[in-house]
Amino acid sequence: MKRSPLAMVLLALLVEAPTHPYRMQQMIKERGQDQLVNVAQRNSVYQALDRLVREGLVRPGGTSREAGRPERTVYEVTDEGAATLRRWLLETLPEPAREFPEFPVSLALLALLTPEETRELLRRRLATLEDRAAGVEAQAPPGLPRLFLIEDEYRVVMLRAEIEWLRRVVADLETGRLTWDLALIEETLTRFG
Repeated sequence: MKRSPLAMVLLALLVEAPTHPYRMQQMIKERGQDQLVNVAQRNSVYQALDRLVREGLVRPGGTSREAGRPERTVYEVTDEGAATLRRWLLETLPEPAREFPEFPVSLALLALLTPEETRELLRRRLATLEDRAAGVEAQAPPGLPRLFLIEDEYRVVMLRAEIEWLRRVVADLETGRLTWDLALIEETLTRFG
């Protein structure tokens, strides 16, 4: 199976204990891992579980029924699933993945906007990131061992690094140290294009 962040999180939950998809989605949200994997649509959990079952990494392990709720299939991890999760961890921790986020693409296309538009849009991004960083820092339960907060620590460090970089870029846009116009773009494209 192709490795995915959601598949990794689901396997990890099932290593902890067999459970049903709805509870998995709840646990991901309760732990703040919905900032790491997209579970906004419950269907994404079911689709990922279906793939894990087809690959033999997870299997249905029975059903459960809570009062006033429909019967739910409980899933459990297979030995192969636990081994696959371990292998994925051994692969992903030392080797940076080739990821293709949208923001660097937008930065590469800034010449399509004016410096003024860019400055305003980056100011808005800066405010959003400052709010996110504060939110991540505030959500940490007191007394929880660092091991259980390490991904949040990483997220905050990455957010803070981007915030500092954005502040410098916005300041450069405000002072004119970073600017462009159509003539400059055409000249650059002629020289380097």
